[in-house]
Amino acid sequence: MRTSERVYELLREEILDGTLAPGAPLAEIEQSERLGVSRTPLREALSRLQGDGLVAARGGRGLVVAGLSLDDVRDLFEIRAALEVKAASLAAERRDPAVFEALRAEVSAAGEALAADGSRADFYALVARMDAAIDRAAANPYLLAALRGVRAHVARLRRVSSDDAARLRDATQEHLMILDAIIEGSPAMAAHATELHLHRSLASILRTIDRHPITEEHRQ
Repeated sequence: MRTSERVYELLREEILDGTLAPGAPLAEIEQSERLGVSRTPLREALSRLQGDGLVAARGGRGLVVAGLSLDDVRDLFEIRAALEVKAASLAAERRDPAVFEALRAEVSAAGEALAADGSRADFYALVARMDAAIDRAAANPYLLAALRGVRAHVARLRRVSSDDAARLRDATQEHLMILDAIIEGSPAMAAHATELHLHRSLASILRTIDRHPITEEHRQ
């Protein structure tokens, strides 16, 4: 793996998991020393992250981790709905039922764990695998490419509501509805269940941000 690719993946993960918070400065000298790389591959990585919308230029401050305003969140969910609803519909048409039956069993077990002790250790990894299975079943490389860009921002937003155990339990039931529709081969129901899940997720995230602002714009 090229150095710039390795730096890109590392910084991307740190942004998505919150290690690098919105507004965090990404000065070349400090970051190159911290990561043990020269400034050339670091610049390449930062340029890619800027293209992804995860890094932004701020006048007089250089590059920083991009914030997410309320308008950004709403805009993201508009494009997310268009892509994910279509992906779920296609997955219901083209799926291997056995793949989604196995995922359903895992999601059901994860829901029981959340109800028992609120454990979230593997929850988001499971949701990511479910998303990936839907993407593969949809079998449209152009749709997959578009979704990859959206997924990065979605991962950041999921951390916003991670402390809301009730919302996670509700989301588990919504995931089960999506999986049931895909297993049954119903594109219309898969689309409807996905749209309902995204509507409720957006409402939850907006309430959380209103109570606990996390974006750079809110902190200024």
